[in-house]
Amino acid sequence: MATSVSGVGSITSTGLGSGLDVASILDRLMAVEQRPLTLLQTAGSTLDTKLSNVSKLQGYFATLRDKANTLTAPTLWSGTTATSADTAAVKVSTGTNAVAGSYAVNVSRLAVGQTVTSTALASSASTLGEGTLTIELGTWGAGAPAADFTAKSGSSAITVDIGAGETSLAAIRDKINSAGAGVTATLVTDASGTRLSLRSQATGTENGFRVSVAEASPDGDDATGLSALGYDASAASSPMARTMTAANAELTVNGIALSSASNTLTDVVDGLTLNLVKPTSGDVDVSVATDTASVKTAVTDFVAAFNTLASFIRTQTAYNPDSKDAGALQGDQSTLSLQNQLRAVLNQGSSASSTWSRLSEIGLAMKSDGTLETNATKLDSALGNLTELKKLMAGDGSTSAEMGFVRRFKNLADAALGSTGVFESRNTSLRASLARNTKDQDAMELKLEKTRARLQAQYSALDTKMASLNNLSTYMTQQITQMNNSGSSN
Repeated sequence: MATSVSGVGSITSTGLGSGLDVASILDRLMAVEQRPLTLLQTAGSTLDTKLSNVSKLQGYFATLRDKANTLTAPTLWSGTTATSADTAAVKVSTGTNAVAGSYAVNVSRLAVGQTVTSTALASSASTLGEGTLTIELGTWGAGAPAADFTAKSGSSAITVDIGAGETSLAAIRDKINSAGAGVTATLVTDASGTRLSLRSQATGTENGFRVSVAEASPDGDDATGLSALGYDASAASSPMARTMTAANAELTVNGIALSSASNTLTDVVDGLTLNLVKPTSGDVDVSVATDTASVKTAVTDFVAAFNTLASFIRTQTAYNPDSKDAGALQGDQSTLSLQNQLRAVLNQGSSASSTWSRLSEIGLAMKSDGTLETNATKLDSALGNLTELKKLMAGDGSTSAEMGFVRRFKNLADAALGSTGVFESRNTSLRASLARNTKDQDAMELKLEKTRARLQAQYSALDTKMASLNNLSTYMTQQITQMNNSGSSN
């Protein structure tokens, strides 16, 4: 009698064996394992942003310090400007020692140098003889011919050797110009030919000059050969003709007669430079005034730098409760401390000036957003009293209360930006945190790689085992089916 097995179905395992989606399972498991790394990456990005914004804040503080340095520099407050009623005739500028005042300048003659010119030759290639030219600067005496020649103090005669192959007018010009003799040589060409012209490089009677010639092969004729380039105003005649006589500038300043070898006068009035351009038909009014425009520009630039800094801090430390968005430096104690110190500088009155004690009194008032608003009318009025304004802005007292406001800002910025200041310590701390974060990310990534490899091995082994069980299930199902079929036939 055949035995029949009934009521036993097929042994199945849906989704196991070769149908197991190992990759998908691993991705889902690793997504959970990835969360600590994601948190580290988010923290690292936050640190990067914070470090970047601290660097920007440092830059804005540096700009504020630069503008404060300008406002506390003594030269700003002692600066002057000069104006001329006729800049086509007299130009003026001032230095650090100029004193406010007005002057009447009358120019009767400009300073000029001496010019002598040779007779015309056929062209620049025309040749003269070999020999030497000796050029000496100095002053010619009165009369024609001149009574005498006095060598210029501190200068020496320069000898120019003219050798073989150097006797053309063009070559002689070049030799003279390279000799440093205090004269400039040029060639002038017209219908009659080419002339060599010599002109003093500097103006004034002391920069006249004479030219002595020694020919290598004298021909006894001063009008020919290299001798044609000689000049001596004390002689009855000279081969080269003087076309301009060296002369000093002649002028009066406030009616006082002056003479100058140069058309640029720097020592007539303390701190005032006069540049004479042409003779005048009468007095030219020259005025020297205190340079309030530069002070106003410096104040305006400082306010702009302060407002940029204050606005940046306000934006970076703000929190929007509606959008839940916070600035990169929101809650950053170092930044908040700097913000409080900036406000404290403005809130504390100053006794440096006897006229004002607050910036608002000269037109610089703080708005509700922490920036400064400028009242141009009040500021212009304050610029009329530079002595007291300097004290209020740049006064350097022994205590904070006795200091000018900008001096306080300068000291605050110097301390914050110094080697032991808040920015150095804050940047160091942030960079260290960022380095630790990077190290932690690297360690976590290595851990995740190992975790994935372990899970990959485990699920691969499970897949293999399931495949084996699936094959066994198929075999047993087949055997049971055969047994049932055999029992039915009996």
